[in-house]
Amino acid sequence: MSASLVAATVPVAGVSAHASTIVMGSYPDKLLVVDETSGKVVDKIQLASGLPTALRLSNDKKRIYTTTITNSGIEVLDAATRKVLNSFSLNTPTTRYRFTGGVPDHTGRYYYTILMQFDKQVDRYKVGKWQYATIDLVQKKVVKAVDIPEDDNPLNAARANMMLSPDGKLLYIFRDKVLILNTSDFKTVDKIDMAKPEGAGLENNSFGGGVELLRNNDEYVSLFTAADPYLHNKIFGIGRFKLASKTFDFTPIGPAPYQMAGLQVTPDGKQAYTVVTQGTIGNKRCEFWHFDLSDNKVLNKAEFPCRSRFQFGMSTDGAKLYIYGASYDIEVYSAKTLAWEKTWNLEADATMAGMVYTP
Repeated sequence: MSASLVAATVPVAGVSAHASTIVMGSYPDKLLVVDETSGKVVDKIQLASGLPTALRLSNDKKRIYTTTITNSGIEVLDAATRKVLNSFSLNTPTTRYRFTGGVPDHTGRYYYTILMQFDKQVDRYKVGKWQYATIDLVQKKVVKAVDIPEDDNPLNAARANMMLSPDGKLLYIFRDKVLILNTSDFKTVDKIDMAKPEGAGLENNSFGGGVELLRNNDEYVSLFTAADPYLHNKIFGIGRFKLASKTFDFTPIGPAPYQMAGLQVTPDGKQAYTVVTQGTIGNKRCEFWHFDLSDNKVLNKAEFPCRSRFQFGMSTDGAKLYIYGASYDIEVYSAKTLAWEKTWNLEADATMAGMVYTP
């Protein structure tokens, strides 16, 4: 299982047990608001900067940050009213950018991301290097950009997950290693190689996408894969990286299959679900796996029809499982029986930007 796959398929929003609507991206330039009770699209939000590619809820759950690819833009929405508070494109007639996702600071003034810049020449576009960047949401432009060092593998860094320290001074980037940077100048403060974490008895470790229900300001909670140093058998579980102490805890769950589409945890934190994919194309097989987190055991499994591309989500009460993305619908399954229940027709082609849940 690759960290990049999990990062792409885990929804990027915190889940509240009292939320009742889903916000998700759709082609070519809208956000859909879906009522969880009826499965109906109750609103469509126009995005001036184009196609949404990533959604993130702020730590205080008050704002939704959306990045777009058409015009390399950022759209900021009020989570309660779903009104657009800020909307702009970074592109100019001579300069374009490419980035997907990032993390806002606690003040809502700055947005940290990893991007690539393209400058228009007389006969071509000059392609820049991958850079750490600060976007000023008030000035609506990139105010700082620093090339990612080659020894930090810029391509892998561009696909990584990010968190900020509570004071906003440190940027944490999670992949096969943890990079800790000053937000003021993007200089490396610390680099923790997770390939051989000290004292863990594991090797070849990698962070996946964050388990958003368990997200808090003090630690990064992630689906995690690792291998023992002797037989190299791969296992997966939940990893917790504490930001202040820079310490890592890993709770194993079971053998790692070929691919896994994230981990969804019920509101009480006792049950968890993932989607496991075995094989490719002609012999591809998709299954729900249901876990008891009290003893980290698999309770049951059930096969469901595979899609070539999809994302995996859960209802805010933990009773339903969602298969969606790159399609015009949401397939709804029972979390209790893992059986298909219904299909919600979105009447729009959903992007792979994930879901956020709002009141």
